[in-house]
Amino acid sequence: MKKWIITIIIIIVVGAGGYQLYASKTSASQQGATTQMRTAVVQKGKFQVTVSGSGTVQPVTTEDIKSTINNNSIAEVLVNAGDTVKAGESLITFTDGSDPITAPADGTITAINVQAGERVSIGQAVAHLTNYNDLQALSQIDELDIPKVTVGQTATIKVSALPDQTFTGKVTGVANEGTTTNGVSTFDVTVHFDKPSGLKVGMSTEANILTASKDNALFVPVDAVHDINGEKFVMLAKAARITKIAKGTKAIKAAQAIKETKDIKAVEEAKEVVVVTNGAIVLVSLFKRA
Repeated sequence: MKKWIITIIIIIVVGAGGYQLYASKTSASQQGATTQMRTAVVQKGKFQVTVSGSGTVQPVTTEDIKSTINNNSIAEVLVNAGDTVKAGESLITFTDGSDPITAPADGTITAINVQAGERVSIGQAVAHLTNYNDLQALSQIDELDIPKVTVGQTATIKVSALPDQTFTGKVTGVANEGTTTNGVSTFDVTVHFDKPSGLKVGMSTEANILTASKDNALFVPVDAVHDINGEKFVMLAKAARITKIAKGTKAIKAAQAIKETKDIKAVEEAKEVVVVTNGAIVLVSLFKRA
């Protein structure tokens, strides 16, 4: 009886070991089979980095026109709401011959708050002026992108109400304080429109601000760029060699044919890079050991 028990135990142990070996081989085989690689052609062109933010069209100039004279009686109001005026144009005169109230800038009078015969006090808002021909987009930019944005950068702006048009502009202001909503902070960035024709105050916008640009840059797919301990590189290869690695045969020897590089000129001359999917780390480690 003891002999039978020992035999059964040995068979079970050997069987378990055989299964583990088989499972290991099967797993390795499947892992090698799932490693897929291809090559991609290196492209050359203009490289641009942008950050975007939504916002609205706003006037550059919109302000109350206030009296600088105290207790003077108004002789005449020379303009009406809706009138277009030029900077320095007389708007209100006084009975005692004091200097008139004038327009502080070009724009449209949107409101008149006084009339002839009334007396005004210092600081009283007698009218309001807005310049609808000089507009800007006030956009909210994410806190992670705001360090890249500086005054003077160019931008393209899309307006929801005018989907077939693209407007251009420049950054004229970056807020020093952000606004936090649901744990996310955004900062106001002002983009001045170069030509605001057809725009109206309050329209929704999406501004794309150009933060970096480089001519004759090299482009490769994202999955062709590898990273080991923070060092990024691409691998240059010939298509004939890649087939061997993809099939899992003579992987280490074939990996020696792959050239690792961070040299831009080398990438340009090679014209082809390795793109690895479902096995990038395996390939890189093979190359490192080879």
